[in-house]
Amino acid sequence: MPDHATSTDPAVQHQLDRLWALSPGADILGLERITRLLARLGDPHLAMPPVFHVAGTNGKGSTCAFLRAAVEAAGHDVHVFSSPHLVRFNERIRIAGRLIDDATLAALLSEVLDAAGDGADGIGASFFEVTTAAAFLAFARTPAAATIVEVGLGGRLDATNVVAQPAVTGIAALGMDHEAFLGTRIVDIAGEKAGIAKPGVPLVTMDYPAPSRARIAAAAAAAGAPVIARNAAWWSDTARTTMRYRDAGFSVVTRRPRLVGPHQSRNLALAIAMLRHQGALHISEAAMRAAADWAHWPARMQRLGDGPLHARLPTGSALWLDGAHNPSAAQPVARALRTIATGQPVVLVLGMLANKDAAGVLRILAPSVARLVAVPVPGHAHHAPEALAALADSFGIPADTANDLPDALDRAARDGASVVLIAGSLYLAGEALARNDETPG
Repeated sequence: MPDHATSTDPAVQHQLDRLWALSPGADILGLERITRLLARLGDPHLAMPPVFHVAGTNGKGSTCAFLRAAVEAAGHDVHVFSSPHLVRFNERIRIAGRLIDDATLAALLSEVLDAAGDGADGIGASFFEVTTAAAFLAFARTPAAATIVEVGLGGRLDATNVVAQPAVTGIAALGMDHEAFLGTRIVDIAGEKAGIAKPGVPLVTMDYPAPSRARIAAAAAAAGAPVIARNAAWWSDTARTTMRYRDAGFSVVTRRPRLVGPHQSRNLALAIAMLRHQGALHISEAAMRAAADWAHWPARMQRLGDGPLHARLPTGSALWLDGAHNPSAAQPVARALRTIATGQPVVLVLGMLANKDAAGVLRILAPSVARLVAVPVPGHAHHAPEALAALADSFGIPADTANDLPDALDRAARDGASVVLIAGSLYLAGEALARNDETPG
């Protein structure tokens, strides 16, 4: 599924238009193009501050948010590269703590696109490869204590995997997604994620079923990377209000993360384990504890504030937002709904891309949902709202369709106060944030 981006800044939009004309417009994997592109730019990936490289089907973005929060709480500047963006393309590149400004972004994209070339001299770089190169160029030119890099798709052949000697690598939760590129079995996906392993660099992982553990261990051994696995080399436990992390000779207790859901305690613990098993910078226990409160990651069980969308609901309603674009992402959402609903009916506003497992997501969310309103995902190939409504009906959920999010919120409001969850796509989540005047900053 190709990326999409627009900008209100004319200079940035001009470069995005150039990118669309140049790019093949589809997901393509491999390191040959990004390696050639970076070479034309002077190999900036070799000059970045120490890299924390994070893969995973779900949770990698939240893990990066916890890493950033801890590093900043320790008083350090940190670069962050993440994807996709929700509202503004700039969200992908954070330079020394600040989102890249439009003038810098336009100049970087122009420089990278010029280097990528076209015609006979062109590399044929993809949208993500150009974006990666622009981020790495920015990071190499600006001092910081660390660089946090989120894998885009998979790991082994992802454009970010040109980083040859990161400080530490990590793998968050595994699940089925992007099967056309990564394989149709969890063990194959595990192997692709473990492709970020590097010689002598600790690979910090969650605990997985035995087949996935074995595949990750084999990939790490082939790369010469030690595996630091949960419930083998580090442990975490979550209580009602706290999370405890421990490894050999070390223990820290934090508050449960501000990010909603029990899975976020595990993501925080993974971030702490990565910090504990790297030698590039010192992060104090106090900074680790602060990460639980400081970390923010939009559209992951985010409660939306007062805004144009929320104003369409009756007094006493709560409006929540989550990507929940695959079954493994839907599981923690379902658990969170059982906690936050507190007796109120849950109305699910659902829009999903055409290449996502809508039935798998609905099967998990159905027991927590009283009603569904299906919507399109503007600008993207998506499941028809009528098809989603019919699927919901097959799970015993009364369903309706709407033309857009405001229409969906109006329909959700007809039955009185309720908990409304917008979910199914990060692109839809971005639209919700924009419409509720909550653009990530």
